[in-house]
Amino acid sequence: MSHITDTKKDMSRIAPDAVQPYAIAAQEDRCEPRYEVAVPAKMRFSGCNSFAVEVTNLSRAGFACDALVQAHPGTRCWLTLPGLAPLEAEVVHRSNTGIGCAFHTMLNAAVLDRYITAYPA
Repeated sequence: MSHITDTKKDMSRIAPDAVQPYAIAAQEDRCEPRYEVAVPAKMRFSGCNSFAVEVTNLSRAGFACDALVQAHPGTRCWLTLPGLAPLEAEVVHRSNTGIGCAFHTMLNAAVLDRYITAYPA
């Protein structure tokens, strides 16, 4: 019993954004290569209007963008890249410079190559 209490005490010292449930963190495939890009896009959270963002980092598994919004890990969102239908994703982390999200379905390699080539950073 004391072990559980000690664990909770240790967790309370960690910033809330640093602790992620395994189910959320496991959705982002951290093994996929990430590419620096500058893609103008639109983002929308569930039940909200879309807004402009710049995707700064892209992989088959997810992306990072400059959205300065209060989106908590686990928040469902949709990213619309130029020429594509909206892609469902989930916020995995946030910082003072933007948010990182994991795609619900991995991006096709040919589609990723298209954006890396067309929108270099």
